[in-house]
Amino acid sequence: MLLKGHERPLTYVKYNHEGDWLFTCAKDHHPTVWNGETGERIGTYNGHNGAVWSCDVTRDTKRLVTASADMTMILWEAEGGQKLYQHSFDGPARYTEFSLGEREIMVTVDAFMGSDANIQVLTVSDDRNELSSPVMKLAPPGKGRITRACWGPMNHTIISCGEDGNLYKWDTETGKVLETVEAHEKMVQDLEMSPDGTCFLTASLDKTAKLWDSSTLECIKTYNGGRPLNTCTMSPLLEHIILGGGQDASQVTTTAGAAGKFEAMFYHKILEDHLAGVKGHFGPLNALRFSPDGRSFTSGGEDGYVRLHHFDADYFAMR
Repeated sequence: MLLKGHERPLTYVKYNHEGDWLFTCAKDHHPTVWNGETGERIGTYNGHNGAVWSCDVTRDTKRLVTASADMTMILWEAEGGQKLYQHSFDGPARYTEFSLGEREIMVTVDAFMGSDANIQVLTVSDDRNELSSPVMKLAPPGKGRITRACWGPMNHTIISCGEDGNLYKWDTETGKVLETVEAHEKMVQDLEMSPDGTCFLTASLDKTAKLWDSSTLECIKTYNGGRPLNTCTMSPLLEHIILGGGQDASQVTTTAGAAGKFEAMFYHKILEDHLAGVKGHFGPLNALRFSPDGRSFTSGGEDGYVRLHHFDADYFAMR
């Protein structure tokens, strides 16, 4: 299903816990929510004045948080679309994520006007309608933007990645870096933790994606994407992952796109084999996510379109 609700390139897609709601972010300032099964547009969240880079939603789908280039993070009532709380930063807010238990929110902030890139942790109020001032501020030793970060098991650690290609594991009690790994040769664009938290997947502009042990930061598998990768996701149902990206639209022709540079590429998670590709976008893929039940996936592209794909029976028989 082709969903048209954004006027600018997509930046992020996110399912709620049940998979019946799908949230999309784009550079057009307006996060949008859709029915995750039918693709019907449910509504839009109006309040940002810049590109919205990411979002997260609580397990009960009552609260949504969005991070934007307008240097703010907004906490919303997910169903009604009301703005509950807005927090401002010294730079563009890049990525945000609720902790396990949803009592804290993490946000990565880009360097801006003399301030360095950093990760901040804010506390959610008891009624879940407000955020505290940052209770922790982490500044990576590497230079450049922090593109993604995720909570480790039981919120004891945070794992971050970004422009320098490295992975950093942080202790959330002391704020110190526990471990640094030279993960990729170029910027890491995306990071997704597995549903059980034992491993995570990264995608990089160096044309590779890698599977990592979340406890040891040991590289388990490497996948050659053959093009700069912007996004990655792993199936909760089968041993499959999807990678997406493509050359910058200004550097390729539409003919190159038709040849498959902008397809969603399926790989076997264990064997590292390329299994199949799904075409459709007319520009690089910026966002990919499997649905929570693993029976569909969504892609968002530089072309401004959201594509919702439901798998047929043949997919589940594929080996």
